Amino acid sequence: MATYLDFESKIKKIQEEIVSAHAIANLNAVEKYQKELEKEVEKTFGSLSDYQKLQLARHPDRPYALDYIRLIMEDAYEIHGDRAFRDDPAILCYIGWINGQKTVVIGEQKGRGVKNKIKRNFGMPNPEGYRKALRAVRMAEKFDIPVLMLIDTPGAYPGLGAEERGQSEAIAKNLFEFASVKVPMISVVIGEGGSGGALAIGVADRLAMMRYSIFAVISPEGCSAILWNDPSKVETATKALKITPSDLLEHNLVDDVLDEPLIGAHRDKKTAAEVLKTYFLESVKKLQELPIDELLDQRYRKLTSVGAYSE
Repeated sequence: MATYLDFESKIKKIQEEIVSAHAIANLNAVEKYQKELEKEVEKTFGSLSDYQKLQLARHPDRPYALDYIRLIMEDAYEIHGDRAFRDDPAILCYIGWINGQKTVVIGEQKGRGVKNKIKRNFGMPNPEGYRKALRAVRMAEKFDIPVLMLIDTPGAYPGLGAEERGQSEAIAKNLFEFASVKVPMISVVIGEGGSGGALAIGVADRLAMMRYSIFAVISPEGCSAILWNDPSKVETATKALKITPSDLLEHNLVDDVLDEPLIGAHRDKKTAAEVLKTYFLESVKKLQELPIDELLDQRYRKLTSVGAYSE
């Protein structure tokens, strides 16, 4: 059963009418409701608030990293473990082919259903997950394979065990090591990009966001709790944080915004996957034309240009 958010109620009603019309083979009614659906989608999704975009980024039907991997990769082989502690199911690492381009894909996976969510730790990686990602990137560098990273996490896991095993060190080491990896690196926020959990696989030559994704230093819930001690101010916090793709693009914190279907990737996963695949392949082609020294220099300048200061 598809899940509909509050502001999608009219769309839900029209889609139900289309299903009913199909059931009785009333083609005229189907055509009529299709036109109504197109108008309602443009009206609803053409004027979304920042909070509604946050809801879409967290939509339970939204495609996760594993969905994209299955849609865009061929002959995909999963890489397990960090060779130090254990395998972290919240981080996926695959090697395979994307339209003939050998690729390593690293993604954060939230999981569907209670058992799978628990298995994936709700998409919150432990240190060994980030160390597994670093291991996969080093392998990609050794064999000259481009890397695609898919960000989708509420944040790094803040548990006692994670802190004992060096959560902050694992994230910091990825930031440091990824900055000098000698292969093209493309990172895309496909859903929720939360704090250090997103940054740990966000250092890349190209950092893009899907149309309905968010990238934040803290969750709006956390922000409203810290600043106002008032959970009812989540919408205010969402707007103040400037976490949407348009805000981040305006401040040169991301490079591109990917036009997933207007109605959302959760309603058209194949088209969303095609958009992601095309962006990756086009980006890799351009980056592979650069000499390694220039590639690394551009990446370094991109990373050090983030932020502003005055004396």
